[in-house]
Amino acid sequence: MKNILVIARKELGTYLGSPMAYIVTAVFLALTGTFFTTYLAGVGYGDTSIRGFVNAARFLVLLFAAVLTMRLVSEEKKVGTWELLLTVPVRDVEIVVGKFLGALAMLTGMLMLTLYYPIMLMSFGDPDIGPMATSYLGLFLLGGACLAAGVFASSVTANQIVSAVVAGGILFGLWFLGVLGGLAPGAIGDVLALFSLSTYFADFERGIVDTRGVVYYVTFALLFLYLSVRSIEVGRWR
Repeated sequence: MKNILVIARKELGTYLGSPMAYIVTAVFLALTGTFFTTYLAGVGYGDTSIRGFVNAARFLVLLFAAVLTMRLVSEEKKVGTWELLLTVPVRDVEIVVGKFLGALAMLTGMLMLTLYYPIMLMSFGDPDIGPMATSYLGLFLLGGACLAAGVFASSVTANQIVSAVVAGGILFGLWFLGVLGGLAPGAIGDVLALFSLSTYFADFERGIVDTRGVVYYVTFALLFLYLSVRSIEVGRWR
């Protein structure tokens, strides 16, 4: 556990020491803020909900998860520090989990900065707190799953751009699998929707915490973290 926390702190420190993290955060806040205010202006300010923010944030989380994770392993492979890391007495699973937690802390900080939106609504109106809280829970779970997929993508290549493209392809492909499931007939459509990232997020938006959604996102994250560990193990023998 100590090694995991050391690696997580190191990764978080790397994020905070890089201008890229602040640029990504600023763009995330600007885009979510724009969608938040645009939605309220369109439906009238009597609608005290964060639906506009959530509608944008769910897609932005997919995008920025790929951006945040693209350097985690790829950059170390490129600059030559990856081989050094593999020689220290740290298990592969500790490396993967530590890097994942560092990225998760960064994404959590980005989401916490958006709490200004519900706080503002509570200051000027009487919004329903339930859907707001579950929407943030859904975004956190979705973000964790996306970051795990991003760690895996970063572990299979030494090119950051390739890592971001692979992660984005996986995440957006699985998100729109739900749309494809809606077009497919019968049981085929049900099976496709079952594996879609978007299927379970809708309940969180409506204020429902479905254990199937929680289990899906946690299992999704664990699967890709496991694949990341396996990818590193395979790389040791090359």
